[in-house]
Parts: sequence; structure tokens; C-alpha cells
Amino acid sequence: MAEQLVELNVTGMHCNNCAMSIHKLLEKKGLHDILVSFASEEVKFSTDDQQVLPEVIKGIESLGFKVVDDAATHQTKFYEKVENKFIFCAIFTAPLLLHMFLPWSFLHNPIVQLLLCLPVFMVGCLHFGKSAYSSVKGGVPNMDVLIFIGSSSAFIYSLVGTVQNLGEHYLFYETCATIITLVLLGNVLEKRSVNQTTSAVKDLMKFQQVNATRVIKNGTEIISAKDVQTGDILLVNEGDQIPVDGEVLSGDASVNESMITGESIPVTKTKYDKIIGGTIIQGGNLRMMATKVGSNSVLSQIISLMKKAQAAKPPVQKLGDKVAAIFVPVVIGIAILTFVLTYFAGGAGLQQSLMNAIAVLVISCPCAMGLATPTAVMVGLGRAAKNGILIKGGDTIEAVANAKYVLFDKTGTLTTGKFGVKDIKVEPGFELEWIRGVIVAIEERSNHPIARSLVKELSSAPQKKVILRSAVEEKGLGMRAIDIDGNNYFLGTAKLSNNDNFNLSLYKNQSLMAQIAIEDTIKSEAAGLIAQLKKAGVTPVLLSGDKASRCEAVAKSIGIKEVHAEKLPEDKLSVVDVYRKKGKTIMIGDGINDSPALTQADVGVSMNDASHIAIQSAKVVLLNTDLQSVVKFLQISKHTLLTIKQNLFWAFAYNIVAIPVAAFGFLNPMVGALTMAFSDVVVIGNSLRLKIKKIN
Repeated sequence: MAEQLVELNVTGMHCNNCAMSIHKLLEKKGLHDILVSFASEEVKFSTDDQQVLPEVIKGIESLGFKVVDDAATHQTKFYEKVENKFIFCAIFTAPLLLHMFLPWSFLHNPIVQLLLCLPVFMVGCLHFGKSAYSSVKGGVPNMDVLIFIGSSSAFIYSLVGTVQNLGEHYLFYETCATIITLVLLGNVLEKRSVNQTTSAVKDLMKFQQVNATRVIKNGTEIISAKDVQTGDILLVNEGDQIPVDGEVLSGDASVNESMITGESIPVTKTKYDKIIGGTIIQGGNLRMMATKVGSNSVLSQIISLMKKAQAAKPPVQKLGDKVAAIFVPVVIGIAILTFVLTYFAGGAGLQQSLMNAIAVLVISCPCAMGLATPTAVMVGLGRAAKNGILIKGGDTIEAVANAKYVLFDKTGTLTTGKFGVKDIKVEPGFELEWIRGVIVAIEERSNHPIARSLVKELSSAPQKKVILRSAVEEKGLGMRAIDIDGNNYFLGTAKLSNNDNFNLSLYKNQSLMAQIAIEDTIKSEAAGLIAQLKKAGVTPVLLSGDKASRCEAVAKSIGIKEVHAEKLPEDKLSVVDVYRKKGKTIMIGDGINDSPALTQADVGVSMNDASHIAIQSAKVVLLNTDLQSVVKFLQISKHTLLTIKQNLFWAFAYNIVAIPVAAFGFLNPMVGALTMAFSDVVVIGNSLRLKIKKIN
């Protein structure tokens, strides 16, 4: 039986450790292709036995998480919301803290303090205790273990002091309550920040939640875009969002495709043009036929790619994951050691020794390490997507940021792919107007890009009309045609000329009529891109199947020194291999004839329009074929990696400094809880800065 992909929506994950505990559970159950994302609340895996599903759901829920039908429509119960838990705890914690500043005698009463602390401690036990127990059971202890031990130690110590009436020096109810309340505040801020980091995917998903006007026998009906079937006829009017991918049957309109391509100028769409779901009609109206719906649509593929990319771990994250996995047991060990050394060797009292140990527990924050990479990756991918750049993996970002070589295909990548006639060399006995007429008549029958360019250019020039009886295309050679007088024509690749400038030859009844020199226009921004790459220490290389003379001419005009011309697809593979041995290599091509080389490179970049978005050979798809998006892509990747490194530095440095300070008794547990709560916010805040940061 073939393996099937299972997708589950799981709520309650709030950090990377949560995701790791679910990942470990699924691995133990022998499942494959496991993908757990705490930010998008998704769990995916492959299995050939669907009967294992109830057992898997039960296992996930036993870890303290909840499997729901749809995360978007799932309503969390009032008392389960972390915001409400924080408000409830804050109400009881405030008077406990006030007793330290106010002389009101009833606030100093141990029983009053116990009654104020008890509700907070119960909420903390349910919130952190349940999560701590589940994580230990799952084999990946999380931060909640430290919070639970720290707050419970303070509460039990205070309770013993109250029962035995040992005096106010044994009362630390405010420490217990404050630890719980401040960490809940940290969770609230963390949740809101993580929601912001996933906003790019959520924004795209909103584009799918629209209605469509379907044409039926008696008129029209309004249905949800989710209910549109392939082949349905739809009406889309000015101001409407196109509900699904399709083709225009009638009408014309200007369509804003900026949410797909990043291009702000509207595109005119007329009969037979392809249109993309989620784009908006700014003027005019269309009658369209749905061609791609549901998961086959361009928008669904973009969302799917982004979700996969957000879950793919760059190598730099693996260090953070390894540390986070062993961090909790190590911290508990340090806390115990702190207590033993302070109490027995240091001669401090039980109270001071316990406070030092609790401070060590609550100051530690493996969550910041777990959040360091995924939050930065999500924001980076989101910013890239809004610029029409689809990155198919978080691991791609690291490879791009360290790239040493960028290999470019020529046609359609550095050049526009639109050809112009540079020169027509007419043989004796033939007229230029007649030759133009023959070329137009023949090339009108072909769909080749060169043919379309020639027809467009020559149609406006003086010519004699030629009527053809038939025309057939010979792949890789050219076109053969017969006119109404029975004359045979061939228009194809130049074979006679020793001059590389002439690309095509035209024959009539096997006699040469003319030679045509055509040239591809270099993109206006190509020279600027090459200059920017060189400035960044990246070596640009031209790798093309075109003639050496033309490749050299293009390379010289835009500043590329290393050129590999006349290369077949299999030759390109070996060239890519040579550069990969020297350093990280990016290959940029049109995604079709370059697909083997795109796959072979460290990162393959497809310069393509949205209709070819599903090309699997490239790890990156540039929806906007403007070369400036290549620069933008490299800049976003470098700044995302820089943000990850900054986050990991802050997460590690915080713990390296904070734990010894707490162990030596220089840090109050309450201050520790506050700084711990905000260390997550610092890491996430640094990631969110990437959204608006000026990159160069």
C-alpha cells in the first residue's frame, strides 16, 4: 500500500521544544517525512497504515497538546487562553508584591499571603506542570520543567514556614506568584510575536477565502471559491478578486498581480490569457473558465512551499536544537549544585541557598534558543514572498548567504528572450520586401519565441504578401513551407555562413534567398546586477548553450569574465560540479531546459512566471523576471542569516552570563523571571525587525 501524507492541526505548541517532543513521539511510532511547525500549528507525516492515526492523535494529546479539525476556526476556551490566565494571576500577584512597599499589616499575614498565592500556584501547576510532565514523558524536557520546579520550591518552602510559624523570613509566596505571572506575560508577548512572524502565510491564505460568481443555466450563483470545480465558468467584475486560476474566455481587464509577482504595474488580460487566483481586477471585467482549483492552484502551491520552507531547518539551527535538548537537565544539575555548594560549603542559610537555586532555574531560557532560528526564517521568507521570491526551504537561506559563485543562463535570464532583426543579407535576384513577406508568412505558423518576435517586428515593415498552402515545424531545425504556386521554402538555423552574426537562413527551392541576423536584447538591469555581485565578493559566470561569439559579446557588455558557451544540458552539469568544488554555487536559469543544472547546484533559482511555479528542480522561484529580484533575494537571505546568528548569540550569551550571576546569589528569583520572560521577546523582536529593516 502506498504511503499517504497526513496533516494535523495541533494547538498548544509555543516553542521549538514542544515541536521536538511531538517529533520524537512520531519517530518512536515509526512514521516518515515528519514535519512539525509550532508557529503554523501543523504536524505532517507519511504512513502506509491509516489505522495508526487514532493512536497518534491520542499520543500527541497525552503530551498536553490538542488536535483540532481546523486551526483557523478553532475557538480556544476562555479559561485556556494564556492572556486570560495572565490577567487572573496578575490580579492576585499585585497585592502580594504591594506588601513589600506598603505597611498594611493584613498583607503581611502569612494566611492572607497563602490565600492570595494559592490561585496563582494552581493556575501555574495546571499550565506549566501539565506541559512539564508531558515534555519529560516525551523525552524532551522543556522550559516549563524549570518554571514548575522553581515556583513549586518557593511555594512549598513558604508553606512549611507558614505551618511551622517560622516567621516572615520563610515566606516567599510573592516569589512563587511573580515567577508564574511574569512567565505567563512572556508567553502572551511570545504568542503575539510568533503570530506576527507567520503573517505572510496568513495574509496569503486570506486571498483564498473569497466568493465566486458561477454561471449556471438560469443565470448566476454566488459560491465559495473552495467550491469551484475545474471547468466552471465564472464572472469577475472590476474590483473583484479572481477566485481561482483559469483562462479568459471573453472580456478584457487590467489585473493587479502584485501579491503574486511583486510587480505593482497592472497587467492587461484578454481572451485566452492565463489568470491567477487571488489577483485583483482593477479595471474591466472578465468571463473565465476555472482550470486549477484547490491544492493545484498557484496560490495553494505558494502557501504549501512557504509552510515547508518555514519548517525546513538550516544547519545553523541544528546547533540550537542540540543545546536546547540537553539544556534543561543541565540547568537542573546546576541548580542542585548551587544549593549544595551554597548551603554546605558556602555556609549560607537554607533560605539563601534555596533562593539561589530557584533563581538559576527561572533565569534559564532554552525557549530563546528554540525561537532564534524559526522566527527569523519565517520573517525572512515572508519578506521574500512579498517581493515575488519563493524560497522552498529555510536551509536554502544559509547556502545563498555563503554563495561564492552565481552561474547565469543567457537567454531569458540575462537577456529578455525577445529577439530583434539586426540585419538581413539579401542574395542577388531577390527583393527585401518579398523576403520579409515570406518570413512573416512562415513564422506566423510557429509558436517559437524567436518566430513570435520576428512576426511582431517585420509586420510593421514594407513587405509583399505571400500565401502559403502548408507549413510544418521541424524540431531543432526550422520551418518548411509550400506556397500556393508549389514553391518550397525552408527557414532555419544558418549553416552556410562563416559569420556568427547571421543566425537564420531562408531558402527557396534549395536556393539561398537571404541570411538573417537576429539578436536578443540584454536586460537593462543586467550590468547593475553583475556589478553588485562583484562588490559583494561573488563571482558571476555565464553558462549557456548559445554560440561562443554571442555569449562573449553579452558577457563583455555586462562585465562577466568567466564564460562557458555552447554547452548542452549534460555539459552544464559538469560545469556546475566544477564550481561547487570551489565554493557554494547558485545557478539561475529559466527553469525548463536548465532544470538538471538547477537541481545540481547548491541553490537553483528559476526565473519564471507564475504559471511555471511548480518547477521542482529549482529551490527558489522568482515570480518577477526583473533581475533586480535576484539582488533582493541575495540581500534578504544574507540579512536573514545575520538575524539568526544575532538571535543565537543573544540566547547563548544571556544564559552564559545570567546562570553564574544567579548561582552566586546576585539575582532575585523575581528579577530572574522577568528577564527570562523578556529574553524571548528580545529574540522575536530582533526577528520582526527584519520585516522593516533597510537591507543592502
